[in-house]
Amino acid sequence: MQITNLLLWTACIPICSALLLLLIPGSYFNLIRNIAFISAQLTFVCSILLWLCFESKTSLFQFIYTVNWFPSYNIYYTIGIDGISLFFIVLTTWLITTCILISWNMPNNQIKEYLICFLVLESILIQVFSVLDVFFFYVFFESVLIPMFLIIGIWGSRERKIRAAYQFFIYTLAGSLLMLLGILVIYFQHGTTDIQILWNVHFDIRTQILLWLAFFASLAVKIPMIPFHIWLPEAHAEAPTAGSVILAGVLLKMGGYGFLRFSLPLFPEASLYFAPLIYLLSIIAAVYASLTTIRQIDLKKIIAYSSVSHMGFVTLGLFSFNTQGVEGSIILMLSHGLVSSALFLCIGILYDRHQTRLLKYYGGLVQVMPVFSLLFLFFTFSNIGFPGTSSFVGELLVLIGLFQFSPISTFLSAFSIILGAGYSIWLFNRICFGSLKLQYIINFQDISRREFCILFPLSVFILWMGIYPEVFLKVIHCSSYNLIGYFY
Repeated sequence: MQITNLLLWTACIPICSALLLLLIPGSYFNLIRNIAFISAQLTFVCSILLWLCFESKTSLFQFIYTVNWFPSYNIYYTIGIDGISLFFIVLTTWLITTCILISWNMPNNQIKEYLICFLVLESILIQVFSVLDVFFFYVFFESVLIPMFLIIGIWGSRERKIRAAYQFFIYTLAGSLLMLLGILVIYFQHGTTDIQILWNVHFDIRTQILLWLAFFASLAVKIPMIPFHIWLPEAHAEAPTAGSVILAGVLLKMGGYGFLRFSLPLFPEASLYFAPLIYLLSIIAAVYASLTTIRQIDLKKIIAYSSVSHMGFVTLGLFSFNTQGVEGSIILMLSHGLVSSALFLCIGILYDRHQTRLLKYYGGLVQVMPVFSLLFLFFTFSNIGFPGTSSFVGELLVLIGLFQFSPISTFLSAFSIILGAGYSIWLFNRICFGSLKLQYIINFQDISRREFCILFPLSVFILWMGIYPEVFLKVIHCSSYNLIGYFY
């Protein structure tokens, strides 16, 4: 394997494995599980090799691979990574492996189709974070909808799953149509959709504003920003555990990545022009979503609304227009991908045992599930942004960067951290402390060895990012400096 083709292999292994699974009869349940898991592991190993072979002292794209897809119209399929996209690919490959493991004991009758959806989704997501063409970014950005629609609509856990799947599909698709129009405008004006060329093109201010709004309509729905967040709690509540993990862990990051890769470098003047709007929506999201979280009684909706609050912090960092804020938002997105995924896994463990996610049925679990309670406590403190965890590093850098641009916004957004501590500790207190509610639940079982092997590496990685973030920041530095250079 040539090192230049390593990224291509990382993207191709999952889709090739999905095609292989199509040829295997559905009755070979164990073989199907093993092939899917080995494929996910190989893809994860390839992503780690990308990290190990990555040259952190340059902002240039690496591992570039180009296919002359439509050369007569100057459209090329090109993939490559820089410091911004690398860790999103590593996060994707890790969480897909986690999703396959957490679904190991699901019923055999539809396991084949279920795992194929996740492998196809993995291949699409890797290309979302590595493709260097605006047109192909849109293609893969929208292709994510198909496997996620099936995962929510077919394998969802409750009776409203079809409604949630359609709501997710229509919200995201409707917002993205404006982005498609914007891409067509770019192509007809400049004859290319290659971002490496477009980064050197200067759009006039009026065109920048119109194109920025077109991209914003799509990316704001995916993050999601208030008031485009309505689809998210419903999708999380109805999705299976693995669906919620990949939705919160990776899919929400596509919006933030889109701002980093397209909106900020292509339309810098429009980004500065609309910064007050972003600050307003982000602060409302951070505070309003935190207040809404306190009122929820469904465990998944609590984590879903807290995700809206955290992503509001991310967008504040993205539009702080300095390296601290941008790097903080990237670290915070990676941290949220780990922490929210871990919390959804914890909720899924409770649901698998007791078939309910309503908060009133739980209490006193520390007495009968001590290992679960200890891990849940750690992830709760990570969600707060406790010092020593990855979220603390991300939030601190975002606040430092934002203060340089807007001290008032920094003060208002910091209020959401206090609310976050309130709803997180209150949630843990109601689930793990107090008395057992034996009138509702009688049989209890602590986490299994498989579940521990899923949750423990997440906790180690969260600690690693929180205690020694320089390992990650040194990879991001050059790319973030290059991005901020468009504003000066």
